[in-house]
Amino acid sequence: MAVSTINAKELHERIHSGNAVFILDVRNGEDYKDWKIEGRKIKSVNIPYFDFLDDNEDIYAGLPKDNEIVVVCAKGGSAKMVAELLDDKGYKTSVLNEGMLEWSQFYHPVIVMEDENAKIIQINRLAKGCLSYMIISEGEAMVVDPGRHIDEYTILAKKEGVKITNVMDTHLHADHISGGPQLAEKAGAAYYISRSEMQGCDISYKALEDYEQIVFGSVSVKVLAVPTPGHTPGSVSFLVNEKYLLSGDTIFVGGLGRPDLGGKAREWAQSLYDTVFRKIANLSDDTLVLPTHYADIKEINEQGVVGAKLGNIRASNEVMRTEDREQFTEMVAGASGATPPNYEEIVQINRGIAHVTAEEATTLEIGPNRCAVHHS
Repeated sequence: MAVSTINAKELHERIHSGNAVFILDVRNGEDYKDWKIEGRKIKSVNIPYFDFLDDNEDIYAGLPKDNEIVVVCAKGGSAKMVAELLDDKGYKTSVLNEGMLEWSQFYHPVIVMEDENAKIIQINRLAKGCLSYMIISEGEAMVVDPGRHIDEYTILAKKEGVKITNVMDTHLHADHISGGPQLAEKAGAAYYISRSEMQGCDISYKALEDYEQIVFGSVSVKVLAVPTPGHTPGSVSFLVNEKYLLSGDTIFVGGLGRPDLGGKAREWAQSLYDTVFRKIANLSDDTLVLPTHYADIKEINEQGVVGAKLGNIRASNEVMRTEDREQFTEMVAGASGATPPNYEEIVQINRGIAHVTAEEATTLEIGPNRCAVHHS
C-alpha cells in the first residue's frame, strides 16, 4: 500500500477537528526539543530516523496501531522512508509532504472581530508563532507586520474583496523576514515604519513619527500610533478604534518583549518600563491586546485567536505589576534567554542592507520565535 501524504493545511485541519492526532517526528532529538508541531490534542513522540535503520523492535512499542500516525521530518524524505517501514509492519501512516519546511511556511487566518464598519483578521504563522493582521474597512485593507510570504496577504485581500492601501511594521523584526516593503510595492500601498528603526537604509517608507493617526476607509477607521519602545527603540503599537491594541513585540499575552537584542538590555529595559507604566498605563483594561508573537499554544483561545484583555494581562503578568523601576529592569533584562538564530542577518535584511534568495531566507527563518520574555 502506498503511503499517503498530507499538506500543512490538511494537518492543521486535523489538529483542529477535535480528534486526537498522533505525530511521529523522526528528526534528531535536539531539533525536536527546540521546535516541533504542537496542539492541544496532539500526541507527539520523537524517534530519530536512524533508530529505525537498526530495525530494533523495541522502538515500535509506543506507536499505536489503531490510530493513523503522521510522520514528520525536516523536508519529507526521511519521514517517507520511515512511514514505508511502518506500513510494512501494519501501521496506518501518512507523511507531512515537505516536513517542517512546509509547516514553517503555513499561515492560518482567523477573524478577531467584525461589525458593519470594520473587520480585523489575525493571520497566524503557527510554526513561527508569528502573528500579522489585516484591518478591513470600506473596501480598503491595512496589513500590520506581514511575513515574507506576501501572496498570503494578496490572496486574502482578493478573497475579502479589498485593496491593500497601507502596510505597517510595528518595529524592525529580528526573528523573521518582513514582507512589508515587498507587499507594499506589489499592492501599490504605502509602507510605514519608525524612522528610528531604519537608520542607514535605502528602503522607501513613511516614518510613523510623522503621523499621530492614519485614517483609511470611508468610515474612518482610526489607527493611532503609540510609541512603545523597549523591545526596540522604535517599537510602535497601533490602537484601532480605541479598542484593539496591535502591540507588536511590546506586550504579549504571557509576557513582554525582550530588550536585549540590540546589546543594550538594561537601557532598553528602562524604555520598556516607561512604556508599561506611562505610555499604556491609561489604556482601559477592556482593551484587547493583539501581539505579533506568541510562544505557547495555550495563548490561542477557543476562537483560535491569540489575544487577551489588557486587564487580564496586567493581573497575570508579574512584571507588569512591578512598579519599582530597578526591580523591573532586573526582572526584564535578566530573563531574556537564547537569542533568535541568525537575528543579526535578519535585521540587516529587514533594513534592506543585505539580500538573500528565497531558499536562503527559508533557512534563516527555521526555528521558533524568541522575542518574548515570559513572566506569567
